[in-house]
Amino acid sequence: MPKHPEFPHFKNISLQDRDTITAFLKAYQPETSELTFTNLFMWQAYARTRWSVYRDWLCMLCRDKAGRLYAMPPIGPPSRRPVSRMILEWLGEEKRQQRPCIQRADKRLAQELGGAEDFLVEPKREHFDYIYRVDNLSSLSGRKYHGKKNHVNKFREMHSFTYAPLDQELIRACLELENQWCRDHHCCEDMSLMGEWEAIRNSLLSFRDLRFEGGAIQIDGKVEAFTFGELLNADTAVVHVEKANPAIQGLYAVINQQFCENSLDTVSYVNREQDLGQPGLRQAKQSYHPSHLVEKFTIRCKHQ
Repeated sequence: MPKHPEFPHFKNISLQDRDTITAFLKAYQPETSELTFTNLFMWQAYARTRWSVYRDWLCMLCRDKAGRLYAMPPIGPPSRRPVSRMILEWLGEEKRQQRPCIQRADKRLAQELGGAEDFLVEPKREHFDYIYRVDNLSSLSGRKYHGKKNHVNKFREMHSFTYAPLDQELIRACLELENQWCRDHHCCEDMSLMGEWEAIRNSLLSFRDLRFEGGAIQIDGKVEAFTFGELLNADTAVVHVEKANPAIQGLYAVINQQFCENSLDTVSYVNREQDLGQPGLRQAKQSYHPSHLVEKFTIRCKHQ
């Protein structure tokens, strides 16, 4: 019996799948924030992610907010034209999806398919990831980071705090902070916020098995901010979650700076994910002066 589901059979992502899925991702050395095991696992309930293996490629299916089925980019060696064409045709013919598509495709796949006359490749700006130099976010030195540095310095003047790497003893306190954040922001009235709450909860409860890196800030012995991420490729980490008590001014700037300084010193870059087309979030991400953006694309077959 195979150790993994074989296309067209798909299964939910479980912790027992970590080594198999991570092996595909590590060999591929992704640049897009979605392609880590922690990210796939934590968001699977919201996106209804399922996975399978077709020959040499990891294949994944998700659903959007409207319930429409789409494919994630197949992960594996080039050329991926045949497997991309196959999964798009399968989505249309077998799953009866109108305008079937591959979403969150990276530039590598876009370039592989871009010269083929039967594919449509469309950039999606709201999905582009923001990439920063770790040393910039750690030091906040230079004129362009003057405002951020002031926020951090003002916080330090007003608060005595400690930063600690995330461990099992801090998990309960992080969950309590997340629950309070959700109560304050009325998550129960917003499907997206409820999905985020469930994703964070599932990842924190599976901390030992997922093996991500994290950090927490304590003020007067109470966790007021936490964050976590993991290695995305050999030279880049990705931050999946960053939460702070919004009533404490400058705390988001501090948890960002402290995590980069204390936990990301082995890589040159950090991926802080996309802005989802939200103007406020886009402005916040641009205010940290990204080194560059990682493009993502939606891919369709022209004849479908």
